[in-house]
Amino acid sequence: MDVAFEDLPAYRGRVAMVDGAFDPLHVGHLTYFEAAAGLGVPVLCNIAPDKYVEGKHFPFLPQKERAQLIDSLKPISFVHINPFDTETVLKKLEPKYYVKGKDWEGRLPEGQIAICKEAGAEIVYLDTVRDSSSAVLSRFLSHHGVENSLESEHVGWAAPTLSKGGHSPPYKMITVPHSRRLSCCAARRTRRTSPLRTTA
Repeated sequence: MDVAFEDLPAYRGRVAMVDGAFDPLHVGHLTYFEAAAGLGVPVLCNIAPDKYVEGKHFPFLPQKERAQLIDSLKPISFVHINPFDTETVLKKLEPKYYVKGKDWEGRLPEGQIAICKEAGAEIVYLDTVRDSSSAVLSRFLSHHGVENSLESEHVGWAAPTLSKGGHSPPYKMITVPHSRRLSCCAARRTRRTSPLRTTA
């Protein structure tokens, strides 16, 4: 179910928020969603907008299509396309849990940590990192003979610029290694019906 930014306060303290671009979507994301659902509350997926993705690489899917795909997944109860930034959404939503992969532990932005502390939201780091969108892109480009390079702690995929002849140069991929540890915890699947709807 789609949730608009102005409606986020209705879910305060009642959802687990997962966050990311999810472009391209891969099985590691599904593992992340399933583990978040195992926390026992509905999962709201906060999806980065196209303008954010374009800062990293040329989008595979526009934000509405990413939202539609994620909304169809069983562990996800709500989707929200982020019109601002994660900090703004955290302030508006104040989730019960803010769920990130364990690879974020020790490097989560201080602003996000402070917002969660003030709102009483618990930050949960899940040891479910199996893959990354950047690694998927890297393997794809390597398969097609495009050189990959480890140049930065941050991941990016430069969008092409056309040469005078009208041809785009090869994409330049910057990747970082990721842990491939998989949590053994059994994630509970939630029903697609909204658990938040109650009668007075």
